Amino acid sequence: MLAGVVAIFVLSSATDLALEATGVLPRGPLFDTGLLFLATAYRIIFGVLASYLVARLAPDHTMRHALAFGAVGVVLSTVGVIVNAHMQLGAAWYPLLLVAVAVPCAWCGGTLF
Repeated sequence: MLAGVVAIFVLSSATDLALEATGVLPRGPLFDTGLLFLATAYRIIFGVLASYLVARLAPDHTMRHALAFGAVGVVLSTVGVIVNAHMQLGAAWYPLLLVAVAVPCAWCGGTLF
């Protein structure tokens, strides 16, 4: 499961940095709906890939591991909702959407494996 967390963190951070460096994403809080949907799209893809990796590395019960990884995603995304509510780092709906897609992404990654 740690490999999935590292994979999703590295992929998301690297993509964010690359898009900021090229001027696609602004630095700082993000409120533009189109750009937030772009960020959501690549985070969904990375979530599915990371869940696939978790299922691939699981010694047995691959779908159970993938879904447990999705539960970790729900917890971490919920922390993001709380932090965003207190610090107003961007649009309020965005971290809620990440909570909502965590388990479906995990299920897709587990199914792909």
